[in-house]
Amino acid sequence: MADIFEKLVKNHGPLGQHRERAHGYFAFPKLEGEIGSRMKFRGKEMIVWSLNNYLGLANHPEVRKIDAEASVQYGLALPMGARMMSGNSNYHEQLEKELAEFEGKEDAILLNFGYQGIMSAIDAICGRHDVIVYDAESHACIIDGLRLHPGHRYVYKHNDVEDLDKQLQRAAALVEKQKTGGILVITEGVFGMAGDQGKLKEIADLKNKYEFRLLVDDAHGFGTLGKTGAGAGEEQGCQDAIDLYFSTFAKSMASIGAFMAGPKIIIDYIRYNIRSQIFAKSLPMPIVLGNLKRLDMLRTMPELKEKLWSNALKLQRGLKERGFDIGKTDSPVTPVYMKGGVEEATAMVMDLRENYHIFCSIVVYPVIPKGHIIYRLIPTSVHTDADIEETLKAFTETKAKLDAGAYKVEAIPDMAEAN
Repeated sequence: MADIFEKLVKNHGPLGQHRERAHGYFAFPKLEGEIGSRMKFRGKEMIVWSLNNYLGLANHPEVRKIDAEASVQYGLALPMGARMMSGNSNYHEQLEKELAEFEGKEDAILLNFGYQGIMSAIDAICGRHDVIVYDAESHACIIDGLRLHPGHRYVYKHNDVEDLDKQLQRAAALVEKQKTGGILVITEGVFGMAGDQGKLKEIADLKNKYEFRLLVDDAHGFGTLGKTGAGAGEEQGCQDAIDLYFSTFAKSMASIGAFMAGPKIIIDYIRYNIRSQIFAKSLPMPIVLGNLKRLDMLRTMPELKEKLWSNALKLQRGLKERGFDIGKTDSPVTPVYMKGGVEEATAMVMDLRENYHIFCSIVVYPVIPKGHIIYRLIPTSVHTDADIEETLKAFTETKAKLDAGAYKVEAIPDMAEAN
């Protein structure tokens, strides 16, 4: 019998294999200072494009004030226990009510974290006879939720409504053959890697042909899309067709937690059956009060979203004018597609950080195919025109170096933190 740790020692995984050179720099970096468009990294000021602080609420003085006052008044322990047992409060229920009203739904349930929340919600909703049909580029939290599902699941090509139709045919045929079960379609309001919106209206139109329920993960659309900021469903004029609307507080709200909104009877079912909430401590009171404040600002300060979009469009126009491929984004998420290997990508990142003081996220193999590089820039309402111009200049110069082969190295540069 082998020691279960033996395989872990021999194979650290596709990303972990680089840990001795990457830790603390390419992976697990430490940004320091006040959250904003410029922060410190290893003692140097950087223009930061890696934070999902879309509306600039993370360090807004009104938010900081409420967070501080609530922490002094309640501490981080209250309420103790899970919501179902001893961890409920009027403020938790108030936040759920206001979120439901904002999204045009009957009810909402608070979730401690987005990732485990949607995983557990999928598990609660779907039984072994139910069929899930989902977009191929769904976030990892959805994929992990699918792993918990004991029944059938069919994947459709990303944002390909024709292929979705084919998969729904398969799902409907299976349910008819079983003579039991239902169909849940899962997609995203905004796909966080490419920035393109899910085709929610076209998907909803298929309800005229098939019987299914629609769950939308709108982590990046909540607060950034729609006239009021209610998200991709509002943006596309089909919010009523979304049966279950999910989003996190970790992006536009710059906080912790998540929620799911929908029909009261279904949210009640989830509330009494979602294991990740039944067996976990309730969100602390300062987090709840802070989220109430953030939601109020999101609703009453449209200038935050307007400034976000002004910055996003300036950045995206500037990149396209300089010949960069930013794909089909129709959200603030701004991917920049380039060609190169992992070693080239890390050498380019090092140049951007060390010589141009630009900090942005990079995506390489095995997350995407070999030979491709994606830089993902997240504009926020607190970025400035100077931030954008400096970044465009840096990308132009480093792209020229990449094309000229200046970043061809045999191994990932060793930039790991000294132990």
